[in-house]
Amino acid sequence: MPNTSKKNKPYSAADMRAVSDNPEWTQKDFAKAKRFDEVFPDLARTIRRRGKQKTPTKKAVSVRLDADVLDAYKASGAGWQSRINDDLRKVMKLG
Repeated sequence: MPNTSKKNKPYSAADMRAVSDNPEWTQKDFAKAKRFDEVFPDLARTIRRRGKQKTPTKKAVSVRLDADVLDAYKASGAGWQSRINDDLRKVMKLG
């Protein structure tokens, strides 16, 4: 719940002046709005999106690694998480 006491307002008068020329959107505004990819198609194509996993065989986990180990994997470039997985599979003789 926002704090509404006079002493600790969640915004200042300067904040209100800064947004005073930015009125709340109406239904008409929303009706005229266009999707980002319609307005900026070239830029939208550069944004990476992940799709649904085809075969969800992996599980998200949290693992603590030594900083130098993590740095070495990250320094090897994109795909470092998969390389950690591959190395663990080799050590565990899982294929």
